[in-house]
Amino acid sequence: MADHHSPTEHADHDADAYVHGKMTVEEQTATYSLFMNLAKWGSLVIAAVLLFLTLWFQPGGSFIAGAIGGGVLAVAGFLFLKGGKASH
Repeated sequence: MADHHSPTEHADHDADAYVHGKMTVEEQTATYSLFMNLAKWGSLVIAAVLLFLTLWFQPGGSFIAGAIGGGVLAVAGFLFLKGGKASH
C-alpha cells in the first residue's frame, strides 16, 4: 500500500555518513593570504594614482599638487597597511 518513508530519509543517511575531512589547508591559506595582500596593496596603488591624476588634470590643477597628494596618500596608506599582525 503506502510507503512509510520519512521525507528526509536520504538527507539523514548523508548526515550519518559524513566524515570530517583530514586534508591540510596550507595551500588554501597561502592563496587567501596572497589574494588579501594583492587586494590591499592594489587598492592603495589605485587610490594614490587616482588622486594624483585627479589633482593633476582638474581645471587649475598641477602636476606638483598631484604628486604631493598622491605621495602623501601612498606614504600614509603604506604606514597604515604595514601595521603589525593582529593577535587573534
